[in-house]
Amino acid sequence: MSDATSLAAARQMQSFIAFDYGMKRTGAAYGTRMLGTARPLPTIQAEGKARFTPMEGLIRQWQPDALVVGVPYHPDGAAHENTVNALRFARQLRGRFGLQVFEVDERYSTTEALANGARDADAASACIILEQFMRSLDTAAALPASDTSND
Repeated sequence: MSDATSLAAARQMQSFIAFDYGMKRTGAAYGTRMLGTARPLPTIQAEGKARFTPMEGLIRQWQPDALVVGVPYHPDGAAHENTVNALRFARQLRGRFGLQVFEVDERYSTTEALANGARDADAASACIILEQFMRSLDTAAALPASDTSND
C-alpha cells in the first residue's frame, strides 16, 4: 500500500494507540482524532515477546482502529540499530494483532518529553508521537490532491 493510500485509510480512522518502542520499556498512549490529543497509558516494562501480553490488554480495552509506532533515526535521518528494532516491532504488531500499523519518525520525542518535565518520558513520548501523527492526518486532509495526470 502506498503512503498516499495509507494516509487516506488513516484519515477514515478515529482512534489509535501509539507505542514508543524500547528494548526494556515501551511507552504507550491512546488518542482520538476528534479530540486531537493523546493520553498516556501505563508504560510497558517487559522485554521480547513478554511485552505483547500487556499490549494485548491495552488493545482489548481501548479498541483502536490502528496502531502507531515511533521509529527513531539519527538527526541526519540515517537509520541505526534502534531504527531496525522499531521497524521489526511494527511488523510484529501487524502480524500479531491484525491492525494497520503506521510508522512515525520520532526524532527528539523523548528529548521533548523530558524538556516538558515528563515524569514518565516513555509514555509522554508516545503521546508526542501520536499527536504528531494525528496532526499529519489533518494537514494531509487539508492539502489538495496532487495532479498526477500527464496533460
